[in-house]
Amino acid sequence: MGDLERELRDLSAWLETPDAPDVTARVRVRLDRPARRWRPLAAAALVAVVVAVVPPTRAAVADAVTGLLRFAGVSIATTPARTLPGGTPSPLPLPGQRSITLDEAQQAVRFPIRQPARLGPPERVLVADPDATGTCRVATLLYDGGALRVDAFDGRLNLAFHKEVTPPGADWVQVNGDFAIWVDGPHVLSYVDRAGEVRQETARLAASTLIWQEGDVSYRLEGAVGKAEAIEIARSLR
Repeated sequence: MGDLERELRDLSAWLETPDAPDVTARVRVRLDRPARRWRPLAAAALVAVVVAVVPPTRAAVADAVTGLLRFAGVSIATTPARTLPGGTPSPLPLPGQRSITLDEAQQAVRFPIRQPARLGPPERVLVADPDATGTCRVATLLYDGGALRVDAFDGRLNLAFHKEVTPPGADWVQVNGDFAIWVDGPHVLSYVDRAGEVRQETARLAASTLIWQEGDVSYRLEGAVGKAEAIEIARSLR
């Protein structure tokens, strides 16, 4: 498979397209008109742009077309500002959430729980959404009285969180040389259950968030920190 075909196949995974309308009549009318030289040139230019883009640009194109971006187990939807609730960011429990020790949390999940060296030991540890065997899907480290949190979840699973952000939405950044997403400012956050359904009862106003993935584990760092500080915290995971 050539690079062009691979890029186009990758792009299709980001786009959610509606059923194609019946355009037979319109096509016939256009075929009866004289051909315009600029159309083939424009089509060629569009293909060149699609092939040349790097993964974050590819995702940004999908966001511009569909209003929905998926990255590292999180879906992000662009939403008009008037639909977002007011108030200050506040936590709500995830399904089956409970507080346990760090050692117990490590036994309750299938992935290694890494701690940000810049923050030190967590003040509190939570796990949530256990399956039938009791294995949990999410582990959360809380700092600063819960105002700063690091959510870790199995990146091999489907979506775990859904965000609704106001335009311009999310910015692409880098953590340890890999792509990450920074959401600046309050936004609506909901949990997505194992069946892929958005759990509306978990919806809450979340603070600025950094999203990234390392290996098979996805991370969310949320709290009253700036973009540069959030990236440094993410880079300090040990």
